[in-house]
Amino acid sequence: MRGIADTGLLVAFANRTDEHHRWALSIVQQLSEPLLTCDAVLAEAAFHLRHCGVVLSMITDGMVALAFNCAEHLPQLEGLAKRYADREPDLADLCLIRMSELHPKLPVITVDRADFRFYRRNKREIIPIVSPPAD
Repeated sequence: MRGIADTGLLVAFANRTDEHHRWALSIVQQLSEPLLTCDAVLAEAAFHLRHCGVVLSMITDGMVALAFNCAEHLPQLEGLAKRYADREPDLADLCLIRMSELHPKLPVITVDRADFRFYRRNKREIIPIVSPPAD
């Protein structure tokens, strides 16, 4: 499996008590290469897990790879922030939308089904996602 990792996947993978832990483990077991992600996702994951070391080990162990530089995409991120202002998106979500535009064959792997069903890449395209089964 290949994809773009959102915060929820990383948190669920690292936290055995997370309701989506088993799902996250199954995703990681299917990886054929590191999941792409961004600094904002890693910062959110470290905040939620309250442990930077766990997140850094995801990079060194090859589970995820940094594949986005905000500075190179500021105009697009600002445009996305304006477009979705009513939803108050965080920086990680904006970066993932942009990453989906840059890597259109890759799904965003997220527990945040509601927002990513609403967001669009290239203004109108549905963003493919992989998420835990709906309850």
